[in-house]
Amino acid sequence: MKYPNGIKKEFGSLKSYGNRGMNLEQDLNDSNTYYLENDIAVIHKKPTPITINKVDFKSRTDAVITEAHFKIPSTTDYNGIYKGKYIDFEAKETKSLTSFPLMNIHKHQIEHLKKISNHGGIGFIIVRFSRLNKNYILFIKDLLEFLENNKRASIPISYFEEKGYLLKDGLRPRLDYLKIIDEKGVMS
Repeated sequence: MKYPNGIKKEFGSLKSYGNRGMNLEQDLNDSNTYYLENDIAVIHKKPTPITINKVDFKSRTDAVITEAHFKIPSTTDYNGIYKGKYIDFEAKETKSLTSFPLMNIHKHQIEHLKKISNHGGIGFIIVRFSRLNKNYILFIKDLLEFLENNKRASIPISYFEEKGYLLKDGLRPRLDYLKIIDEKGVMS
C-alpha cells in the first residue's frame, strides 16, 4: 500500500503487540503502586543486596557501576502487609508453553516462603507463562505438595490450572493478586 510522501506500508503477517514492553515485574510494581495510592496494602519490591566493586566516574553526576557481586542470596522479590497479614512472594516468568522449570526458583526461596507460612504469613509464587499470556498464583502449601510428591524438574501447567489460581490482566490494578487472596479465604 502506498501512502502520501512515498511511504510504503507492507501488510505481510499481523503481529500482536499486546503487553509489548511489559513484564511481570513492571505489572506487579504498577499493581503495588495502585494498592499503595489507594490505601489498600503496602507491598514493595525488595532491593537485591549487592556489593559494588568498581565504579567508573565519567563525570561528577554520571557514575556507572562497572563491577559488583551479590552479598548474600536474596530471599524473595516482594513483601508487605495487607489487612494486618504479612505477605511475601516470588515472581517468575517462563517462555515454556507446558511447564515451569524448578531451576528458576531457588531452594532458599522455597524455604523462606515455607517459614513465612509457618509463622502465619501468606507466601506464594506468581508465575507468568509469557508465550501463553497467562499468570498464576501458586500458594506455598501447593508448591510444597508438588515438590514432596514429584521428582520432576518442572511443574506442568496442568498443576497450575488445577492447584493454582489464574491471575487475569486488568487496568488498575494491572494484576489484582489481592483479589485472589480475598476470594480464596487465605486471610482467615
